[in-house]
Amino acid sequence: MSRQLILNGRVIDDTSPCYVIAEIGHNHQGDVEKAKELFRQAKECGASAVKLQKRDNETLFTREAFDKPYENENSFGPTYGLHREFLEFGRAEYRELRDCARELEIDFFATAFDIPSADFLAELDVPAFKLASADLTNLPLLVHVARFGKPMLVSTGGGTMADVERAYRAIMSINSQLCLLQCTASYPADFADLDLQVITTYRARFPDAVIGWSGHDNGIAMAPVAYVLGARVIEKHFTLNRAMKGTDHAFSLEPVGLRKMVRDLARTQEALGDGVKKRHPSEAAGMAKMAKSLVAARDLPAGHILTRDDVAIRSPSGGMPPYELERLVGARLTRPLQTDDAFSFDLIEGAGNGAVHANSASRAVASTSR
Repeated sequence: MSRQLILNGRVIDDTSPCYVIAEIGHNHQGDVEKAKELFRQAKECGASAVKLQKRDNETLFTREAFDKPYENENSFGPTYGLHREFLEFGRAEYRELRDCARELEIDFFATAFDIPSADFLAELDVPAFKLASADLTNLPLLVHVARFGKPMLVSTGGGTMADVERAYRAIMSINSQLCLLQCTASYPADFADLDLQVITTYRARFPDAVIGWSGHDNGIAMAPVAYVLGARVIEKHFTLNRAMKGTDHAFSLEPVGLRKMVRDLARTQEALGDGVKKRHPSEAAGMAKMAKSLVAARDLPAGHILTRDDVAIRSPSGGMPPYELERLVGARLTRPLQTDDAFSFDLIEGAGNGAVHANSASRAVASTSR
C-alpha cells in the first residue's frame, strides 16, 4: 500500500512538495486580529496551513494545576488556568479565523488536547486534526478523533517505538489517513536530540503512513534535511516577533525565516530530481569548453603507426573522447595530421595491442557488474 494523505483536496505523498504547517499555537496572545495577521504573513511566506491549539481548560487540568500560581514574565493570568483561559479562543473567534483562512486560501486546523476540544473542532469542520506529543499514549483521544475520518497528524515526541506502534495500530484500525511526525518534545530542542534518522525508521516501519517532522529547533537548516530523509509534512512554530511575550516565541520562526524555509524546501524537492543520471542542456556549454578530446601531439604523416606519445588529451571537447585512447595506440593513420588536429575513427585503420587490452578490460568490468 502506498502512503498518501489527502488534506483539504491536496495530495501529500512521496512525490509531492512539502506540506508546511505554520504552528501559531498561542503566539497570537489571545488577540484575534493578531492571529489574522499571523495567518496573512504565513500565507505570504508560502505556508500550506496555519494551526492553533485548542484546550478545554476547566476539564483538562486538575484543580490544583488550574489554580497553581503562574506569576512570571510570560504570564497572562495569576494562575496557570487563568493564563490558559486568557489565550483561548471560543466558538465565535474560531469561526472568524476559519473564514479568514478560507479567504486567504490557506488550510486552518488546530491541535485538540482533549475530547471536548476535538468535538469543538469537528463542529467547526476543520480539514484535519493535530494531536500533540503528550497525547501519543492517550488512546481514548486518538480513537475518538480517528472516528471523525479526517486526516490525523500525530506528533511522537517523548515517546518510544512501542508508544508509536500502539498509537498507529489504534488509529489505522479506524482511519488510514495518518501522518506520523518525528518530534523532540523539548523547547527549544538541541540539534543532538533531533534524531532525524527516525524519519527513515518510520518510513520503513509504517509504509502506509505519511511521515513528517515537527521541529522545535532554532533555525531553518534542518527542514530540508528532514525532507530529503522522507518527511513530507513539516511543522514549525511561527511568530511575528521572537521578542514578544510568551514561552513559544523564542524558538519560533519570524516571517523572514518561514519564507526562507519554504523556499529552501521547494529548492530541495527540485534539486533531488528523479534519480536518473542524465546530461542536462545547461551543462553543454561548460562541458564543450572544459572537457577533453584526443588530438595529435605533433605533426604526423599518413601511414604512421600511432604510439601513446603521438596522442595528447586537450580541451575543448568535440573530438574523440579520452576513454578511446587505447583504441588509437597501434592504429594506422589514413591521412596526415597537424599538431592539435582532432582524431576520429575515419582517420585510422586497424588497431594496436592497446585496443585489445582495452576491450579485454571492458569485458572484465562488464563481467563483474553482472
